[in-house]
Amino acid sequence: MPLSTQETELMNLADYDVHSERGFLPAEDPLTHLSGVYALWDELAYDLPKRLMTDNFRQVLEQMPVLDIDGLTHEREQRRAMMALSYLGHAYVWGEPDTAQTLPASIGVPWYQLSQKLGRLPVLSYASYALDNWRRIDPNRPIELGNIALLQNFLGGQDEEWFILIHVDIEARAAAALNAIPSAIQAANQSDIPTLTASLKTISAALEGMFNSLSRMPERCDPYIYYHRVRPYIHGWKNNPALPNGLTYEGVEAYGGAPQLFRGETGAQSSIIPSFDALLGVYHKEDPLKEYLMEMRDYMPPKHRAFMEAIEAQSQVRACVNAHHESHPELREIYNDCVRWIEMFRSKHLEYAASYIYKQHAMSDANPTKVGTGGTPFMKYLKKHRDESGDHKL
Repeated sequence: MPLSTQETELMNLADYDVHSERGFLPAEDPLTHLSGVYALWDELAYDLPKRLMTDNFRQVLEQMPVLDIDGLTHEREQRRAMMALSYLGHAYVWGEPDTAQTLPASIGVPWYQLSQKLGRLPVLSYASYALDNWRRIDPNRPIELGNIALLQNFLGGQDEEWFILIHVDIEARAAAALNAIPSAIQAANQSDIPTLTASLKTISAALEGMFNSLSRMPERCDPYIYYHRVRPYIHGWKNNPALPNGLTYEGVEAYGGAPQLFRGETGAQSSIIPSFDALLGVYHKEDPLKEYLMEMRDYMPPKHRAFMEAIEAQSQVRACVNAHHESHPELREIYNDCVRWIEMFRSKHLEYAASYIYKQHAMSDANPTKVGTGGTPFMKYLKKHRDESGDHKL
């Protein structure tokens, strides 16, 4: 008997801005430049590796005009502008030895306005740092390592480039698995074991590819360089010792002059692993990191957040596997393979958190070793969540 007598309509990925071949990456390659008056943002952002070496960078940004964003009518333009302002904003705050406490209106006002249009927050998020930050070297070849480059850097160099490109490659590799989620949900709800087994095989293979890509991080991203040259710029202004009260956005009337507390950019803002947790019924017990991970959804594109919520509401995959695993041992085996790859992905992440952050030597309060870029004491809870993933094997 099916687990649910209610017919489950197949989820339409396009409704959630999920592409069948690109996953959470945009359906069109990101826009590479802005035109008209907005070209000023592009020029300054592209030139950051040079501008951050000057002694008047903040002054230049303070003297920029406050541009009206109404001319950015297409979402691709808005996302490109959001990325440029996110980089300029973080470079302004973290680009000099003294951490800026106030953001000038020239950045803060349009950044806030764009965040409202895109349903995000005016801070550098994973969407701007990775999802929208790439181009293909050969437009006829796939989105993959060896054929992608960043559109935007802070300081530039191999380590920063590789660190972000690994994430873009992982997102591209996740697409096949995300594309299999609707059929997996429908098959589980209808106890269609052959289809569910096939869907989980697709997901397992993609998860393996994601793990293999993550495992390549040390090839071109050195822990010391990452910690001292890449990481400092992606911190936010919540739970950061250098900005204990947050950051003031000059000219943003909605904030009434009050400092704002926003988390920094982190891979926890990717929708991939939470989507597979939801599909497979991987549950994490209450702790500060789980609360933090739920908060991270506020930093994701709204439709990606809705996708995860839809999976959580509909998926009976774990219950179906549990109900049929004795009569269909292959189903149980492939389900456990999926869970195992998530466990291994989290284990590799924990390994990198130790070597790339925890074991480094802090040089300033702005870049602490015991708190992640999102502002959490990560080591304890990353280990717990990895172990909880493994505990969900059937």
